[in-house]
Amino acid sequence: MNAELLLDTKCTLGEGPIWEPREQLVYFTDIEQSVLHRYDSASRELSTLPMPERLATYASCADARYLVLGLASRLAFYEIATGKVSTIAEIEAGMATRLNDGRLDREGRFVFGTKDESGEHKTQCAFYRLNADLSVERLPLPLCEISNSLAFSPDGRTMYYCDTPTRTIRVCDYAVDGTIGNNREFVALSDATGSPDGSAIDAQGNLWNSQWGGRRVVCYDPRGRELHRIDVPALQPSCPVFGGADFGTLYLTTARENMSEAQLAAEPTAGGLYRVDMAAAVVHGLPDTPFAGRPANAF
Repeated sequence: MNAELLLDTKCTLGEGPIWEPREQLVYFTDIEQSVLHRYDSASRELSTLPMPERLATYASCADARYLVLGLASRLAFYEIATGKVSTIAEIEAGMATRLNDGRLDREGRFVFGTKDESGEHKTQCAFYRLNADLSVERLPLPLCEISNSLAFSPDGRTMYYCDTPTRTIRVCDYAVDGTIGNNREFVALSDATGSPDGSAIDAQGNLWNSQWGGRRVVCYDPRGRELHRIDVPALQPSCPVFGGADFGTLYLTTARENMSEAQLAAEPTAGGLYRVDMAAAVVHGLPDTPFAGRPANAF
């Protein structure tokens, strides 16, 4: 399978795509440019929404007027029609970190992690969960340097995650009430290049992982065995999401950051949004359970 360019957006750090089935939209962020892109798959129109700071991750809400944002320093609600941002909670205040990867669990809670920005490769970051009552709790998982690969099995009882520099994806049991246990290794990358970045789960429970620096997305079955590879004509694929009317299209963000002038000349569409038609391979994704929380002043 091969990924083809959909939008030549030249994102510095394209990340975190989500599919909004109610409006048939793909959202994706350019973290370093502090913008959220919105692509209408029907009209093929792209619009760009400015953010008050770097936007790392976000999720759809049951109240379709809002998104929940994981900005660099805080969680917030975003009112789509007006652009109003309402802070929910600061995260790791006073630390040289920012929010990074995030994903909705099957009960509609928003699980996310952080990334070290000290420049010293510190293992000081953590994973958290935003509950529907807007409480935030730290998850009992090891500290990391760069949180990534958050994903949940179709039944919601298994959670995947990683610390990117370790080049290892991990997995744990995840109960309905959010209790975590049996933390263990899922797969260690064996290729000479590439590190695990964002992931998506298909309807069969297979994990599709973007491998930064490896020009590929790799599919693993629930036992960690490799099933498929997607070749990406971009050095730094960052995160996939299943979308389309039947969830048979894989959308994929990429990045340009830290690439040399020679690399960019050889790869001019780096930072674009790519797509793969998965329906021919009989692979489909799953809809998210939207976040149930809402701003206090919503009506």
